Amino acid sequence: MRYKKTLKAEFLSRPNRFIAKVLLNGKEETVHVKNTGRCRELLIPGVKVVLSESEKATRKTKYDLVCVYKTGVGWINIDSQAPNQVVKEWLVCQLSKNVTKELLLYPNLDFFKPEYVFGSSRLDFYLEEGEEKCLMEVKGVTLEREGIGYFPDAPTLRGVKHLEELTQALDMGYQCYLAFVIQMEGISVVEPNVDTHPEFGEALLRAKNAGVHILYLMCKVTEESMEITEIREEKNML
Repeated sequence: MRYKKTLKAEFLSRPNRFIAKVLLNGKEETVHVKNTGRCRELLIPGVKVVLSESEKATRKTKYDLVCVYKTGVGWINIDSQAPNQVVKEWLVCQLSKNVTKELLLYPNLDFFKPEYVFGSSRLDFYLEEGEEKCLMEVKGVTLEREGIGYFPDAPTLRGVKHLEELTQALDMGYQCYLAFVIQMEGISVVEPNVDTHPEFGEALLRAKNAGVHILYLMCKVTEESMEITEIREEKNML
């Protein structure tokens, strides 16, 4: 996934979860924040950020805030749409057999569909390999503490619901995955942020014990791009 045009700026403030004030070329600019999470440990006055220029002329804001620089970590992509985009690109490569062995999840993937309606939710991906049917929900990880990734950075009732539905789908014969896309480099494991949302941690443990596969998708993150470079699966606690 690559942004067409990016610019560096300095973060000033975040009046609400949708917009931020930045200093761009010496002038204050209002930009759209492509992440409704808290990002409190990232969006600190004075930090370097990356903006992506929108192609929609009718928008109120010309730029999207997509990356933040964190000392000791590097660039962190906070674009909430990016995880699904990179997973889709990864699955397209698997479908065309244009993927390295290290990134191979399904050697004979036949079909996949984004935004699959299941129960009362819309899960991120449905996949087929022969007779096997799979469901995959994707979560982007932007929170880092002492070299470990954490999810979520804000309470997510939707995330709990997705875990419950993946768990239910196991009884219907589906293989189920929760894929954490780590939107920074140097992090290879993700823990539930139980301090912020203990219910998510409880739902994640139930899902693991039931047989939901947990994937960690490590990424290369630059100011202009993000791509999956390594995958790791956590062993289930059956």
